[in-house]
Amino acid sequence: MTACAMTAAARVAFLIAMACGLAACGGATTQGPQLPAPPVLSEGEPSAALTQPGTEEDFMVNVGRRTYFTAGSATLDETAKVTLQKQAEWLKLYPQWPVKIQGFADDPGSASANLDLSKRRAEAVRDYLASLGVSQERMTVKGYGRDRLVRECADVSCVSQNRRVITNLQDEPVS
Repeated sequence: MTACAMTAAARVAFLIAMACGLAACGGATTQGPQLPAPPVLSEGEPSAALTQPGTEEDFMVNVGRRTYFTAGSATLDETAKVTLQKQAEWLKLYPQWPVKIQGFADDPGSASANLDLSKRRAEAVRDYLASLGVSQERMTVKGYGRDRLVRECADVSCVSQNRRVITNLQDEPVS
């Protein structure tokens, strides 16, 4: 090796030794950049997303609009009820938003059976939201059956995504 190559190698070794030494002592002599604290929206809780409260984006990002079902069922499980409780709280806070509840099914059976199941799923969501205080006059339901699948596949994790109800806010809030 040449003297220049050894000098470069020695420099790299020295830098590695220094980095290891700082890591071993916890890097007490250096700190990373100070990042600003996340914005606080209410009661000391940092916001999960920087969205304008009461907007469609707020509903989609901070509440969630999808409810999932088991195969062949229109019965709400505990996970679905938690999602719908969040939706109901938000919808009661922002009563100017009309809602379209869209049901989907990708279950064994005929196209007409899937259409019926998707409508029953949407109705189950509407009825549960109504039981939590959301006015039924604000809600419309529609079943789509196998139309508008997320993906068409045989894998259970994929098919289960098609067994859903989506709570959509209408285009514009009513003033």
